[in-house]
Amino acid sequence: MPANASLEDIDYEELPASTTLGMHLIAGAAAGIMEHSVMYPIDIVKTRMQVVGSSVAYNGVVQALRSISTTEGMRTLYRGVMSVVLGAGPAHAVYFATYEHTKKILAGGQANALAAGAAGGVATVVSDALMNPFDVVKQRMQLANSVHRSIWSCARTVFHKEGIRAFYVSYPTTLMMNMPFQSIQFGCYDAFRRMLNPQNSYSPITHVAAGGMAGAVAALLTTPIDCCKTLLQTRGASLDAEVRAAGSMRDAVRIIYRRQGLKGFWRGAKPRVIANMPATAISWTTYEYFKWAIARRESSKI
Repeated sequence: MPANASLEDIDYEELPASTTLGMHLIAGAAAGIMEHSVMYPIDIVKTRMQVVGSSVAYNGVVQALRSISTTEGMRTLYRGVMSVVLGAGPAHAVYFATYEHTKKILAGGQANALAAGAAGGVATVVSDALMNPFDVVKQRMQLANSVHRSIWSCARTVFHKEGIRAFYVSYPTTLMMNMPFQSIQFGCYDAFRRMLNPQNSYSPITHVAAGGMAGAVAALLTTPIDCCKTLLQTRGASLDAEVRAAGSMRDAVRIIYRRQGLKGFWRGAKPRVIANMPATAISWTTYEYFKWAIARRESSKI
């Protein structure tokens, strides 16, 4: 890098052509692990609130966290976290690498929120196929009556009792949720970031704010589909015959609507938004930092 060039002069948004796929994978993996692990206790609350026919009821996020920690122990708030750590690393690595590559093709190097949203949707299809089994194990371990104490025993039990289909029965529903979620998130993030930081310079504050707002909007709008996904992913642990027999998005919608009405599709909305705002902010800030660091390192070689 020339001696008179400052760090702000580095165009980290468009990484050098010499940037390898491995660099994108590393940045994405770091972002995914940080995003899912930091806000994991809130995710447990969200899952338990969404379970149909659960004998456990919570009055709010704070009360739920207090109840779980006092009656089941603090460790319960992180039960199953290794499943998302193991899955989120590879899944997010593939996710961000696919996103960057697709956005470059669709946008042609030009700023385009629509292209960013479409790239987010494409990346979701690929990453969710890898992440879905880990997510199933995570939610089975998050349940109040879970007997699983390790992700390996949980995975073995689910496989032996329900077969490989149990790990992917919610995949179509997951895509129906995550494709609009990620498209909304990526599109909003790109728009918010450019609005807050028109200079397009590296700005952690901008990434935190834009990421948090984008995550909140996407999380709120896709909560109804998340409720259906939770029902399908936890059905094998349910004592309810109708819930256990649910095998599609249509079944989940029918069960939730008949038992809880329209209100049932918004259960867990608050902890979902609360968890996704900082999680998405952390994810984007971590990813943008790695992009900036990679761009700075590559520029120094020129």
